[in-house]
Amino acid sequence: MPDSIDASDAMIDNWTKRLEENAARYQALADRVQGQSVTERSKDGTVQVTVDSRGLLKNLVIAETASGKRMAEVSAQVMQLVQRAQARIPELLQQAMTETTGTGDQAAAEIVREAQSTFPQPPPEPEPAFPEPDRVRRFLPEDNEEQQPPRTPPPAAPPAPPQPPRRRRPVDNDDDDDFGGPILS
Repeated sequence: MPDSIDASDAMIDNWTKRLEENAARYQALADRVQGQSVTERSKDGTVQVTVDSRGLLKNLVIAETASGKRMAEVSAQVMQLVQRAQARIPELLQQAMTETTGTGDQAAAEIVREAQSTFPQPPPEPEPAFPEPDRVRRFLPEDNEEQQPPRTPPPAAPPAPPQPPRRRRPVDNDDDDDFGGPILS
């Protein structure tokens, strides 16, 4: 019987040791991920965003050069960059998991799968909704293949008839009311 008690104690000690090792690895994973962030910058460098490992916006920088852009364009750029940064979080978690808990850990793999469903890849960048200033096309007479004779302006509208003068109401000097007369007498 003493062997079975010793074997049970050894088995419990082994479980305890594995639980403590797993807890230390998960804590290392949490510590590693906690301090990480992802930064994305626009192609023209006018907007930069930083999100933390939970996907929360931590920093937003809009350069002075963005003042020439439409605000709708800048705000769309901010949102697109936030989505791109958030979509990199599963990769960040995968790398931290590989370095701390290993790739075979099912609980850590579930965390990565959850992050992938929470932060999917953003849609591809659409064409700019607003034309860039250098891409604006101006249609001047020399751009027209067939030269048209200059148009004559439409004739001016005839002048409006004069308005009759407005009549003033006659002033009623009735002494029964206190209106219209001097306040102090």
